Amino acid sequence: MAFTGKLETEEEIKSSAEKFWGAIKDNTDLLGKIFPEVFKSIQVAEGDGKSVGSIRHIKYAEGVPISYSTERIETLDEANMMVSYSVIDGDIIAGFYNKMRATAQVIPKGDGSVLKWFLEFEKANEEVPDPYVIMEFVIKTFHDIDAYLLNA
Repeated sequence: MAFTGKLETEEEIKSSAEKFWGAIKDNTDLLGKIFPEVFKSIQVAEGDGKSVGSIRHIKYAEGVPISYSTERIETLDEANMMVSYSVIDGDIIAGFYNKMRATAQVIPKGDGSVLKWFLEFEKANEEVPDPYVIMEFVIKTFHDIDAYLLNA
């Protein structure tokens, strides 16, 4: 029996859609630069870190609820400013989730944009909680990226 679920949110972003989408696509380079207190290192293991099939290893700093993860970009749709990636290894899925896939889409709205984000997951068993901690961490990171872009 599979214990699957989906969490989703829409977030108002003050940065323009083009600027925010650019940051989302380039986050392999950007995150460690602007948030060293969160991202200890991000290393591209396969591909360029920006295209479908690219795999990257992320080590998080102490105090972050995750210590490491490995992610693979599954889809990238430039026209619709949408990207999805799967967590294929790491302490977040070890024993907790069999599958985890996130999708982010940036939609223009006036001078700013809207970020649609959802996380599809399959729990290892029914006792595993829905990954709200991950969703909160990701939402905070997106808002911090927005604040960085507005001050850049």
